[in-house]
Amino acid sequence: MGWKLKPTHGVLALLCVMYFITYIDRVNIGTAASAIKSDLGLSHTQMGVIFSAFGYPYLLFQVGGGWIGDNFGPRKTLFWCGMIWAIATILTGFVTGIITLFLARILLGFGEGATFPSATCAMQHWTPFGKRGFAQGLTHAFSRIGNAVTPPLVAALVTYYSWRGSFILLGFASLIWGLIWVVYYRNEPKKHPDITEEELKILPTPREGPRPQAPWGALIRRMWPVTLTYFCYAWCLWLYLNWLPSFFKENYQLDLMKSAFFASGVFILGAIGDTVGGLLSDRILHATGNVRLARLSIVLVGFFGALLSLLPIIFVHDITIVAICLACGFFFAELVIGPMWSIPMDIAPKFSGTAAGLMNSGSAFALIVSPLAGGVMIDMTGNWYLPFIMTILLMLIGMAAAFLMHPEKPLEMDEPLSPLAGGTPLEAAL
Repeated sequence: MGWKLKPTHGVLALLCVMYFITYIDRVNIGTAASAIKSDLGLSHTQMGVIFSAFGYPYLLFQVGGGWIGDNFGPRKTLFWCGMIWAIATILTGFVTGIITLFLARILLGFGEGATFPSATCAMQHWTPFGKRGFAQGLTHAFSRIGNAVTPPLVAALVTYYSWRGSFILLGFASLIWGLIWVVYYRNEPKKHPDITEEELKILPTPREGPRPQAPWGALIRRMWPVTLTYFCYAWCLWLYLNWLPSFFKENYQLDLMKSAFFASGVFILGAIGDTVGGLLSDRILHATGNVRLARLSIVLVGFFGALLSLLPIIFVHDITIVAICLACGFFFAELVIGPMWSIPMDIAPKFSGTAAGLMNSGSAFALIVSPLAGGVMIDMTGNWYLPFIMTILLMLIGMAAAFLMHPEKPLEMDEPLSPLAGGTPLEAAL
C-alpha cells in the first residue's frame, strides 16, 4: 500500500505555499525598487508612498475579509483572493508611472487583504488545539522563506527579464496556486474525500446550526491590546521587508545581487524564528496548561531580544556587524508570530477569522506608516540607520501592550477553550 498524504497535512502544506507566494508578491517590489526608481524617476519618499499603497486596502479588508472568510468559507474566499493578487502582480509589469504603479499596489492589497484572516479560519477547522502555535509559526515561516528567496530570485529575474518581466512571471505562479486550492480544500474537514475518522477525532467539533452574529463590541474590547501589540511587531516587519534590500545596496554601495544576498540572510533567520516561536509556545502550553503563559512569554522574549539586537547599530556601522544585528533582531521579532496568530483562535474560536482580521489590521496600519516614515527619514537626514533605531522604541511599546492581552479568557466564558486551558499556579507568572 503506497504512502498517501493526510488531508490535514495537505491543507497545511497548501497554506504554507500560500504564505510563501503572497509574501513574494508583496515584497518583490523592495528588491526591484532601485530599478523601478531609476526607470520611473522616483525619490525615496515616493517609493515609500508606493510601499505603503498596499496597506490601505489591506487595512480596509482585514476585518471585512475575516468576516467574509467566517461566513462564506476559506475555500471561495482564498480562491478569489488568489486570482485578484495574481492579476495585480502581472499588471505591475505594465505600469507607466507612479499613478499606475500606485493603483497596481492598491489592487494587490485588495487581493491579499482577506488572505491571512481567512487562512486562520481554515486552520481553526483543520488544526488540533494543541498544534495551533506550530501551524501558525510554520505557515509564517514559509512567508519568511518567501522573504529570503525573493531578493536573489527577483534580482536574477530583473537581470534576465527586467523588473517588469519579474512581476509578470511571479503573477502567473499565483494563478496556479489558486486553482489547486479550490480543487483540493473543503470548508468542513468531514466533506474532504480522503479524510479519516482518526483525523476527525483530533480536529475541533464543527459548528452546528446557523452562524451566530459576531459580537463586535466584545471582540473589539478583547482584541485591541492584541492589535496594538501586533502593530508594534509589524512596524519592524514592514521596515525590514520594504527597505532592507535598498539599505544594503545604497548605504553600502553594493550591486543588486550582493545586496539581495545580504537581505536574504537576514530573512532566513526570521523564518527560523517563526517556527521556533510557535513550537515553544505549544510546548509551554502542553507542559503547564496555561494559555497566557504560553503566548505572552514568547512574545515578551521576542520583543526584548529584538530590542537588544538592534541597539549595537546605533554605535557600530560595519556591514558585517550590522547584518548580524539585523538578522538577530529579525529572528527575535519573528518569535512573536506563532503565539500572536494563535491568540485570535484562543479568544474567539467561533469568530477566529474576524478576530484575526482585527489583530492584523494593526499590521496593515503599520504597513502604511512604517515604510513611508522610513522614506521620509532617509530623504530628510540621509541616515539609513534612523528608521531601524526608531524600531527600538516600538519594541518597548509592544512589550508593555502585551501585558494587556488575555488569551486565557475565551470570549464565551461558558465554553471552555480546551482541556489544556484551565488555570494553574503558573497563572501568576504573567
